Amino acid sequence: MYFKVHRLMPFLLLPALAIMLFSCGGSDNKLPIYGERDVVKNNAEGKEVTDTIYNTIPPFSFVNQKGDTVSEAIVKDKIYVADFFFTSCPTICPIMKRQMIKVYDKIKGSPDVMILSHTIDPEHDTPQVLDKYATDLGITGTQWQFLNGPKEKVYEIGEKHYLSTLKEDKTAEGGFIHSGAFVLVDKDKRVRGMYDGTTDEGAQKLIADIEKLRVEYSK
Repeated sequence: MYFKVHRLMPFLLLPALAIMLFSCGGSDNKLPIYGERDVVKNNAEGKEVTDTIYNTIPPFSFVNQKGDTVSEAIVKDKIYVADFFFTSCPTICPIMKRQMIKVYDKIKGSPDVMILSHTIDPEHDTPQVLDKYATDLGITGTQWQFLNGPKEKVYEIGEKHYLSTLKEDKTAEGGFIHSGAFVLVDKDKRVRGMYDGTTDEGAQKLIADIEKLRVEYSK
């Protein structure tokens, strides 16, 4: 599995390796569950029961492009796609957004799917800047949210839970290093897929896997 990274450095490959090691494989009709997991043993009616606790996206509070505070409640009972970008990015972000628009066009109007795009440059990317950015992309409504939040909170949730590479680096083009991954999250807040957001192949695979998740939840 390979994702393009803004100014990729060797040590940034380690999270991707960890993802592959800890992902829980599945059949062709069921997507894997990504991230670290814990195995817990409990006694139930005198019998030992083994439960698996997967990495899940924790509660969050960010501000969207309209200046409204949004929390994890916005994606309750929804499948969603998350990514990380910044509006002044001179390299992969414009490509990522062109690919994400393909995803948006496929899910537009579907009440059970959303997109959350998190800026990694919150000082510059105010709600007003994000709103203009969304408008310039032709995005309307609330299905695709552009989120601003405290940098430490964005980086923490991105690296620890969305399994993405995020780093401020003044020597990099634009001042940041970040992966170009689109992250697919299920209704139980588990990461179920990661895709190269800089390619049509990655966008099309994501679109197909969103449908796979829908089928999984319909059973």
